Amino acid sequence: MPSTGSDQGGTQLSPAARERLEGELARLREQRAVNAPNFRDEDPIGDSADQADVIERAETTAWIDRRIREVTDLLTHGKSQTSPSKEGLLPDGTEVTLRFADGDEETMRVVEFADEATAPDASALTSDSPLGRALVGHKTGDTITYRTPGGDLSAEIVALKLPA
Repeated sequence: MPSTGSDQGGTQLSPAARERLEGELARLREQRAVNAPNFRDEDPIGDSADQADVIERAETTAWIDRRIREVTDLLTHGKSQTSPSKEGLLPDGTEVTLRFADGDEETMRVVEFADEATAPDASALTSDSPLGRALVGHKTGDTITYRTPGGDLSAEIVALKLPA
């Protein structure tokens, strides 16, 4: 697949990040083709479950379209020009250790893209994820709550180290 952007424009993306984004873009386009509702083909006399399915597919398609635009923009212009404002988010390189309700502890490092984590002993955490956002404004010893697909979870901040 040809590159959507070029390094001439100063995209500042690592080869691994560019490859990941190009793969994500291809998957998003495939998902869009499968999920996009075709209102001409929909049965106008369906039950409310059919209508709910069409609405859900339309919402999913709208999300996919937004993400396709974001990824295309990243590939074209790079993260320094197109990333949403990082103001109010943890900076890349922040390291946090959390203790979860079951007593397990996990160390995570904030990264721009989840697959760019470099520390073998730390999981990747993006600053704009629900967990990343929940950490903003908190310090060691605080308990945070964040939303997951399975419901709200809580964790205690054992350590929080901003990058030097």
